[in-house]
Amino acid sequence: MMKLNSARMAWHDSLYMPRDSQGACLREIGLLGRMVQRTERSTNANHAAHQAIAGRIQQAIDTLPSHLKAFGDHMYSPMATDDDREEAEESLFRVAYTMGSRMTAKKFEKAKLVASGVLFRYRRMHQGGQSEGVDPLPSPEAFRGWILEEYGIHIASENWGREWEGFVAQCFNACNDLDKQALIPVSECIKAMKEAA
Repeated sequence: MMKLNSARMAWHDSLYMPRDSQGACLREIGLLGRMVQRTERSTNANHAAHQAIAGRIQQAIDTLPSHLKAFGDHMYSPMATDDDREEAEESLFRVAYTMGSRMTAKKFEKAKLVASGVLFRYRRMHQGGQSEGVDPLPSPEAFRGWILEEYGIHIASENWGREWEGFVAQCFNACNDLDKQALIPVSECIKAMKEAA
């Protein structure tokens, strides 16, 4: 059954249908020393409750504009697609770019890749709705190395602080802004369900 502990977790769980697994059955046998009788009714009741709550959360998600829905799906959906990732990257770049100053065409192209890298980092830090992950690329050296390995683009270390540090911070701020905006209807839905309960 879904737990409504956080909007991030609710987003994930509303799109994930738990299945009764053979492993869970074997674990029960091991714990109790015998086969546990499970009726079809008890399985269906749990699934029905999950589906009822999940449906409300999914309705809240569907009220979002497409760019926020794609961002949230990329962040939290177990069924996220490459299209969701690409739209999330584009949204992040647009928001981060408007926060800063103009760029040369050469820097503009690299900035798109830097923004994609920041989204990769942000997603790893918040994936699954827990928000307890660690930054997989915490140092500028690791981040530049990842961009080189992933995209084949070299970003010089000499001017990192002057040229990129501020933009990376803007990207993280943009991620926070997009994340908060995407989670607002889910949070409101959770609040309404808790008040009704």
